[in-house]
This record gives sequence, structure tokens and C-alpha cells, in this order.
Amino acid sequence: MSKNHNYFDFIIGTMVLVVAFLFFFSSFEKTHKTNSNTYSLYAKFTNIEGINAGADVKISGVKIGTVSKQQLDNSSYKAVVYFDIDNNIKIPADSSIKVSSEGLLGSKYLAISVGSDEDFLQQNQEIPFTQSSVSFEDLLAKFIFNSK
Repeated sequence: MSKNHNYFDFIIGTMVLVVAFLFFFSSFEKTHKTNSNTYSLYAKFTNIEGINAGADVKISGVKIGTVSKQQLDNSSYKAVVYFDIDNNIKIPADSSIKVSSEGLLGSKYLAISVGSDEDFLQQNQEIPFTQSSVSFEDLLAKFIFNSK
């Protein structure tokens, strides 16, 4: 009986290790895969509070891309946000982008307002028209201290 019990424990342990390995490999593969079905754009903001790599990029509330990285422009001291857009979505050159929020205390994302230009933005081009993040704390402070 003891011999059968050890065999059963070995089989279960081996299955657990195989499943753990497959899970690890699958998650690693998804996070490190380069997506060739996207193209990159960027925009410069004076404030990107709440926007991090992995944040959504949306048009009309529908996710069309993801923020890939952010950095500081040393000459203008603006935040430069790089994001990847689905190849099937073409962004007109006169479009604008703003930092928006999902509700009062929700997560932040980039919202693109589509323009009407017949020319479209290409790989590594800038969306020049931006609106930065609005701080909820600053708005609350203005409301409290300016109202009498």
C-alpha cells in the first residue's frame, strides 16, 4: 500500500510541476512577444499623472492600443508618451489626445479625439495636439478654498 501511495504522490507532483512550467512559459511568452500588428506613435504632455506603461489608448471608449513607455524630454521638460496602435486603426494627422479617467477615481488612459484630415499618422509620428492630466486633488483644493 505504501508503494502505491508513493507512486500516486510522484504522479501528482510531476503533474503540478508540468502545469506550473506551462503557466510560467505561457505568461513569459505573452509579455515578451513583440506585436507586429501595431505601429508606434508618441505625444508630449505637460503632465501625465496616472499614465504608466500598459495603460490603455482608446477612441470613443474602445481600446485600440497600449502605452509602451514614457520618458522626459530634456529640452522642453515635457513628458513623452510612446504608445502602440492596432494596424487596422488609422489615426488622422489632425487628431488630438488627452489624459482621461474612468470615472472620478478610476484608472487613467489616453483618449484620442479623431480629426478629419485625409492624411494619416505613420510609424513614429507625433500627435501634436494634447491635453494633460487634471489632478483631482488640485480641483478639490480649488473648490474648497475658493468657495465662500
